[in-house]
Amino acid sequence: MKRLQSLVIGIVAIIVILFLGVKQLEHATGMAGAQVVNIYNWGDYIDPELITKFEKETGYKVNYETFDSNEAMFTKIQQGGTAYDITIPSEYMIQKMMKENLLMKLDHSKIKGLENIHDDFLDLSFDPGNHYSIPYFWGTLGIVYNDKFIDEGAITSWNDLWDKKYRGTLMVIDGAREVMGIGLQSFGHSLNSKDDAQLQEAFEYLKGLTPNIKAIVADEIKMYMANEESSLAITFSGEAADMMYENEHLHYVIPKEGSNLWFDNIVIPKTAKNVEGAYAFINFMLDPENAAQNAEYIGYSTPNQKAEALLPKEISGDTQFYPTDDMLENMEVYEDLGPEYLGIYNDLFLELKMYRR
Repeated sequence: MKRLQSLVIGIVAIIVILFLGVKQLEHATGMAGAQVVNIYNWGDYIDPELITKFEKETGYKVNYETFDSNEAMFTKIQQGGTAYDITIPSEYMIQKMMKENLLMKLDHSKIKGLENIHDDFLDLSFDPGNHYSIPYFWGTLGIVYNDKFIDEGAITSWNDLWDKKYRGTLMVIDGAREVMGIGLQSFGHSLNSKDDAQLQEAFEYLKGLTPNIKAIVADEIKMYMANEESSLAITFSGEAADMMYENEHLHYVIPKEGSNLWFDNIVIPKTAKNVEGAYAFINFMLDPENAAQNAEYIGYSTPNQKAEALLPKEISGDTQFYPTDDMLENMEVYEDLGPEYLGIYNDLFLELKMYRR
């Protein structure tokens, strides 16, 4: 009898272990059922309160994972294995994902609130007709400086960064497109140049900037600038907003030569398992109140014009974060360079990082 009881207990234990294992595997592969929405997003790129609100309003459970670059996100989506229902790439990566047939074509009849998006952010070259993506955030690349160390108004141009008085003070964003783009725009060239002579000219000019560079980093820039461990940085507009919130002496400038105008849009990967949940999330984020709350929390600019109207005037009225039409004319959107020239940009940037050592 004891032997039988032991056998029954053993079988039950095995069933429990198998059940838990299956549940763990479902969670790990992002396929925990129709009531779960698997979201793959940039780190710290949504107000956590909105995830809780979405779950409460819709009944869905959110499985939220993060990536630190468009390339890392692309590789994981391309390899499969995890069935994400939502991801949020940048414009040039959306182009690439469309070419690779990785995105689901959107059914606009299931989308509510697209009319809230400003016309300037719809039907753009990387996704004509918004057949594959819905605007989430947009912003620019620019310069942050501290007025305790640099006179207010002294920084207006990319070329100002080469001034010898800034030796060893400049924090630079760790991105090939961004850094090479600064060199290109300094000469009035396109951010998407495939002219070898222009790229070499930009590279040689950037070599002259290296004595002023303190470090080439990413998220650490916020800490350095907020804590006044550096006085000057190249960073994105939303990151700048975070720094300025922490330190009132910081200012953000869009250089007069122009800047990168970037867009991050919501897409549904072709491998999505909970498509209805994905549409529910898109509609939730298109709601003006939710979009405004997210914009205040993150610091980047919202493409939702009704949400913009709900923001405090000190945010929506700041032309460094919501540029005028005249300012926007000098800005350029990244395009997919293709593997050959993306490799050239990356190689030149790597050589630049090695040169500065």
